[in-house]
Amino acid sequence: MADRIRPSDRIRPSDRIRPLAALRGIRGLIQDPDDTKLVFDIISALSGKSGKRLFARFESTETGARLLADRPELLARLSDRESLLELPVGTLGRTYAEFMGREQISAEGLVGASEEGGTGQDPDLSPERQWFGMRLRDMHDLWHVVSGYNRDLVGEASLLAFTYAQTRNRGIGLIVAAAWWRAGQDHPEVRPIIREGYRRGKRAEWLPGQDWEALLEQPLETVRSRLGLGTPPSYVEMRSDGAPVLSAS
Repeated sequence: MADRIRPSDRIRPSDRIRPLAALRGIRGLIQDPDDTKLVFDIISALSGKSGKRLFARFESTETGARLLADRPELLARLSDRESLLELPVGTLGRTYAEFMGREQISAEGLVGASEEGGTGQDPDLSPERQWFGMRLRDMHDLWHVVSGYNRDLVGEASLLAFTYAQTRNRGIGLIVAAAWWRAGQDHPEVRPIIREGYRRGKRAEWLPGQDWEALLEQPLETVRSRLGLGTPPSYVEMRSDGAPVLSAS
């Protein structure tokens, strides 16, 4: 499948590492941990060629090759909350829809933050690479659900540690390092939870290569078992002052 990658995919200006931009993003994120745009700023500044490596791994798998042939739109499926809520209780899809409603967020909101943060569609990439990049972005809140980490500060840091183990994206690694340092200042009990997130990511199956459209209709516990995620962690949530109030629905 080497012919899928155009020369423009191999050497791109956006592959350049921009450490100063990443550090500015980290300073901003420490001040406002709810600014999702800054997360994407940091990831964009330090991603380098990690996207190329992830795509190469994805297309080398049987599931990845099949999904590339069809290129299903995960965002469209995740955005159809009414359809997901019609799935049986306990399925991944329905639990995801309930989670998104409770957190008062949407799949489209993540798209907006990524585009503001400079990790939107890159016209220099092949259509396959663009599709995979968007798919990887759209998985994030699904990973919250299957991992059991909520969207509080501890849960986000732990899921990012999990994600770093899965992707080896240096931008994500820097955010995790900053969260680790910050936790040590006021809440050292959080550090083992973040560390375990990384370990879980190392033990689990490779989540970027999963057929999430099919998994949405399966029982959540079956999905967790299949992906080697184990029992969801138990921890005390910490929410920032600016975080939205959870919905009862």
